[in-house]
Amino acid sequence: QVQLVESGGGMVQPGESLRLSCAVSGRLLSSWAVGWFRQAPVKEREFVAYIRQSSGSTMYANSVKGRFTLSRDYAKNTRDLQMDNLKPEDTAVYFCAAGPGPLEVRNARYWGQGTQVTVSS
Repeated sequence: QVQLVESGGGMVQPGESLRLSCAVSGRLLSSWAVGWFRQAPVKEREFVAYIRQSSGSTMYANSVKGRFTLSRDYAKNTRDLQMDNLKPEDTAVYFCAAGPGPLEVRNARYWGQGTQVTVSS
């Protein structure tokens, strides 16, 4: 059984940074990926970024490319999302997920409980 626990959400002003962390427990297949999705009020859940288990390669949504960086901490077994130059439209509940790669909402097998990110002046 895989468990994902997010941390690091909060409220910041536009242009500031936040770092989200997803603690992963349980065994993941080498063909899988771990990633982040987000869901704003009255909107569908959308892809943000994922990192592949085997290669460590990453993929980002166009809306966050160049501002967000996803990395893996092998010692802590976490997947950390560094979010820089945050914008009000980044406001959402952010979810960590794991499943077969390439990772999408429809094929994610495990989900975390979510953490709120609010960007407002």
